[in-house]
Amino acid sequence: MILSGRAALAGVIGWPVGHSRSPRLHGFWLDRYGIDGAYLPLPVAPEDLESAVYGLRAAGFRGLNVTIPHKENVMALCDRVDDTARRIGAVNTLVFDAAGIHGSNTDAFGFFEDLKAAAPDYDPTAGPALLLGAGGAARAVAVALLDAGLAELRICNRSQDRAARLADDLGPKAAVIPWSQRGEALGDLGLLVNSTSLGMTGQPPLELGLDNLAERAVVYDLVYSPLETALLAAARARGARAVDGLGMLLHQARPGFAAWFGVEPAVTAELRDFVLQDT
Repeated sequence: MILSGRAALAGVIGWPVGHSRSPRLHGFWLDRYGIDGAYLPLPVAPEDLESAVYGLRAAGFRGLNVTIPHKENVMALCDRVDDTARRIGAVNTLVFDAAGIHGSNTDAFGFFEDLKAAAPDYDPTAGPALLLGAGGAARAVAVALLDAGLAELRICNRSQDRAARLADDLGPKAAVIPWSQRGEALGDLGLLVNSTSLGMTGQPPLELGLDNLAERAVVYDLVYSPLETALLAAARARGARAVDGLGMLLHQARPGFAAWFGVEPAVTAELRDFVLQDT
């Protein structure tokens, strides 16, 4: 597509940024909806973060996605930060407007939108959830589930101190399960979520037997490389609903695209296949 002088511009900043699939994802939508716009990968070193964000806003960009290592530090540059981003402690989406720089975090939205699409009968009020991991992605998942009415969130992480800090931040509905007891905490679950890197290509496997898992449970693995992890394969063999992490990536991009380009984009099988060609 040939851009006009009025083209809407957005992009993703990170260091490095070559791994990001956001340009491919947003590029698909720009082409699909015939939008006069572009979405660019923008490598920004940590020491250049402030000048880059202010400079891109001054240059007429509509906004940015933010990836590692800038998600926390960029909060200080925002004129407004939404409540979800403050609770997660990170910003992944910037919108530039006349009022300044608005920071948000769309990971919680992306997770729960994908969960609803993949397992529409899942009811967060029907039973506890077990969350493996206590990093940034885990925080987003936790916020999404608690906001949806989850009564009990069990957090299990290899570093129990980190799990305890997350549980303290989340409040009384969150409890810590020792890593050694992760298999024993499956029996009454409605949902199991892996937010660790275990099972990812090039990483150690996630060692977790699912013999105690209720067949009605949903198993969600944020890993999408490989798309079918050993955890998801075991869940399917158990008869549980298995959901991979690619959909979270796709759905979390929707709010930013709508804000920058004025169209509410759809997550489709065609989009999923297109993004998978680059995984």
